Amino acid sequence: LFPLAVRGSEGLYMVNGPPSFTESTAFQRDSGKNCKAVAFSKDGSLFAWCNGQKVNVVNVTRAELLHSFDLPKTVCLEFSPKNNVLATWQAYTTAKDGTAGVPNLQLHDLKTGKCLKSFIQKKMQNWCPCWADDESICARNVNNEVHFFENNNFNTIANKLHLQKVSDFVLSPGAQPTKVAVYVPGSKGAPSFVRLYQYPNFGGPQSALANKSFFKADKVTMLWNKKATAVLVVASTEVDKSGASYYGEQTLHYVAASGESAVVQLPKSGPIYDVAWSPNSVEFCAVYGFMPAKATVFNLKCDPVFDFGTGPRNAAYYSPHGHILVLAGFGNLRGQMEVWDVKNYKLISKPVASDSTYFAWCPDGEHIVTATCAPRLRVSNGYKIWHYTGSVLHSHQVPSDQEMWQVFWQPFLDGVFPERAVRYQAVASELPGAEPRPAQAYRPPALRNKPGTSSKLHEDEPPQNMKPQLGGGDKPLSKTALKNQRKHEAKKAAKQEAKAEAHQGPAQVQPPQSALQNTVPATTTGDPELDKKIKNLKKKLKAIEQLKEQAAAGKQLEKNQVEKIQKEAALLKELEDLELGV
Repeated sequence: LFPLAVRGSEGLYMVNGPPSFTESTAFQRDSGKNCKAVAFSKDGSLFAWCNGQKVNVVNVTRAELLHSFDLPKTVCLEFSPKNNVLATWQAYTTAKDGTAGVPNLQLHDLKTGKCLKSFIQKKMQNWCPCWADDESICARNVNNEVHFFENNNFNTIANKLHLQKVSDFVLSPGAQPTKVAVYVPGSKGAPSFVRLYQYPNFGGPQSALANKSFFKADKVTMLWNKKATAVLVVASTEVDKSGASYYGEQTLHYVAASGESAVVQLPKSGPIYDVAWSPNSVEFCAVYGFMPAKATVFNLKCDPVFDFGTGPRNAAYYSPHGHILVLAGFGNLRGQMEVWDVKNYKLISKPVASDSTYFAWCPDGEHIVTATCAPRLRVSNGYKIWHYTGSVLHSHQVPSDQEMWQVFWQPFLDGVFPERAVRYQAVASELPGAEPRPAQAYRPPALRNKPGTSSKLHEDEPPQNMKPQLGGGDKPLSKTALKNQRKHEAKKAAKQEAKAEAHQGPAQVQPPQSALQNTVPATTTGDPELDKKIKNLKKKLKAIEQLKEQAAAGKQLEKNQVEKIQKEAALLKELEDLELGV
């Protein structure tokens, strides 16, 4: 069973996932309407929530209450990766006389229940300290410096990373050594930059593993891959000065821990809606461009591997095992999803989850939850559980006078669920999977009873494999080899065409000149003089074709016109020699 936690105006409860979908007895429903914050631990064994009175921590597997903290105004909760610490955050308040408020960020030892340390953390954004996966390091941003603590000893700052103004940082996932990606925004004409460091080597500019500077960045999003070998940086400006986009301007940068960096070239202009690393760490998917958006998978050289064409989409979600990719259009789009088998780049299903505000893969890599939550949408709140083949296995809608605020799977550690073979046949379901048909496009009254004509605003681009096709050997053809291959094919085509023209009898009716112009390929040799000669010869041959047409129609030709026709064979021979000499 894969439980889900559901939070809303009906309280907080857990539901067993497939196949039963019944309310879980392991967690006793909290019917309070003031549940503001909930969190699972990374391995899913612990669960914490604040009900407006206390912060409670339970062991989910044993259904046992471990701790209860008297922190009624808590709005954010988070567990450390190994379940040693619970971090809680309350809104920061100052006294009426203007004196400093009390520390509002607390770190609690989950073994003893004692408060390890309290900090003042004014902003809700990036409120939580960041731990390395083994908890050997914990870091937080304080006044544009990154402070590091070791082994959960928060009384001593073990290390500091000080640059001009560190706006944001991200620790790498996985085993030691821990790497740190830091972002420093540009100022006074200086560019913004992202630097990668290996903890604790922060001394001097030469200590950085990699550096990528760029203009056009008011904020950045930094994404480490699972193996901690590279970071993707989405740099955004608040305003697009060209006026092309309401959403500002975005660029995508690739920074490797080895020191390499590049701008990822996106073939279509427009916003970057989403970027996601594959769990295999060697590929990533970007969804970008003015609608209909493109989606492309790139490799670590930032070369396109597969292009999914265009469609109504603004998000990409890899399954936990990385074998399936869902491209979806949520928010202001209709909720269309495309489920792809990434190994073979085959489309598995195209379900539609209308009005969805949330999407998440189940840790088993087989099931998906989509939900409509308040406050984004205050009507038709509820969730659906799907199999990736497009079948709706369970659907729950809350009563019309109630709201649902959050739904999410209980997490499990990687490796708990093995990867299964991809299925294409829809899984059996008792619920209908069909969605209501989308509304038809408006047609003016004068056209309503007439046969419909296709009048698309744009043509959708089909998916295409971008990997270089293999030639005779095992390696992809080089640029020079491809160029020579094209030359060879052009010679061959020209030779066949010239032969066909030479064997045509004078009495044969030729296609009109306009048709000839469309069918004769333009041959370019790279030598302007030679191109000119070939062009003139073709012009003469076209004139001869016209004369032959006139003669066939019964027109009396002049002596010089007859002589022109007699020169046809010689001109064809000359043309053939020139084109074969390319």
